[in-house]
Amino acid sequence: MNKLTSRWRSLMREAKTKELIKDIEILSQTFERIVDRKDSVLQALVQDLEEADEQHSMALRSHLSNLDRLTELHEERIEALKVRFDEDQTQVVDEFDTERADIIVTHQTEMNELLDIMFAMEQRYQEHENDSKLEFQSTRDEIKNKNLEEKHALRMQLENTIEDLWIQFQVALKSYNETTEDRKRAFEELKMKDEKSSREIDMQMRKIQRLSEQIGQFKTKMSNTAKDNEDINTSLKEEKEKMLAHFQELKSQMNKQRDKERSKLTKLTLESNSVIKELKRVTEVGEHILRGGEICRKLEIEQEKVLPFYGSSLTEEEETEAEEAIAEPTTEPLAAMMHEYSALENFWKRYNKVLLDKMALSKERTVLTQENEQLRQVLKQYLDGISVNDEILSNPNPLFVINNRTNVQMAVPVADPRIKRPTTTVVEAAHIIKQIL
Repeated sequence: MNKLTSRWRSLMREAKTKELIKDIEILSQTFERIVDRKDSVLQALVQDLEEADEQHSMALRSHLSNLDRLTELHEERIEALKVRFDEDQTQVVDEFDTERADIIVTHQTEMNELLDIMFAMEQRYQEHENDSKLEFQSTRDEIKNKNLEEKHALRMQLENTIEDLWIQFQVALKSYNETTEDRKRAFEELKMKDEKSSREIDMQMRKIQRLSEQIGQFKTKMSNTAKDNEDINTSLKEEKEKMLAHFQELKSQMNKQRDKERSKLTKLTLESNSVIKELKRVTEVGEHILRGGEICRKLEIEQEKVLPFYGSSLTEEEETEAEEAIAEPTTEPLAAMMHEYSALENFWKRYNKVLLDKMALSKERTVLTQENEQLRQVLKQYLDGISVNDEILSNPNPLFVINNRTNVQMAVPVADPRIKRPTTTVVEAAHIIKQIL
């Protein structure tokens, strides 16, 4: 019975071995055909990538030249703005210096005129005062001399009169006894002379009083003149203070304008530095994008080179509605930002196409990996079926077919070193040299 079983087992093994070898040959041919197809696809992709690399290099050079031109334009604009600012600043400084010099000259001229006026008024007042004093002195001396002369004359006259009266008195006294009529006549003559003398004395007193009134008028006039001169001096001092305040105000305005211009220059410098930094950052991002584009260009196929953008799946009415919706003004900031980046629509089309291809390749790679794993599992089970050891004999033999059922397990982990996939990644040197060059 054991011999029969052994013989039956050997026959079944030979038959199953032939079937499995035939299946393995078919699977091997299928696998080689798939590998050859993938190799051709990879070669086409490598060639497309090289051509895409050349096109990307040309686009990169064009983009870099455009960036250099934009940078030069920006630098020229900044230089022009700086020159214009320097010219405006120089013009403002020159105008301020000219106006300041004019104000200083005008102020100096007016001060000199005021000093001349004050000096002239003081001289005039001094001369007027001296003239008044001299006139008063001369008038007083004249009046005094006249009074002295008149007094002396009156005294001489009175002395003469007294002498005459004394003589007459002596004569009258001598002739008193001779006649009374002569004495009466002499008395009347003396009375008349006395009245005449009294009138002359009254006239002299009135003259002295009139001169005193003139002296008082002159004093009043001198005091009024002094008040007028004091008012003029006060007004001149007030005008001087106003001019000084106006000068201080102009000076403060000049300082404020200077601080304002300095802050504008500082702000312009900071903004210019920030713009330069932002341009550098944008340039770096653009270079990074261009490098990525060069790498992606090498992976393009002939169809992608001829038709880089896929056609729209929308109808004409839907495209018209989309264009109208894009053309309408928006109030939301996100929609406005999307309008600004509408020029990148073709870029996003190519990016989405590449992303879809990547996902499709990833899915196909997953399917092929699963098929390869299944083939490895079947091969392992086949090797286990034709091998003889204690571990394999303790498990069900996968080569037995009983009632059209087999013991082959289709989901066994591959751990046998005989069919284990190599984990070391090998890259051809020619591919590395091509990437470097």
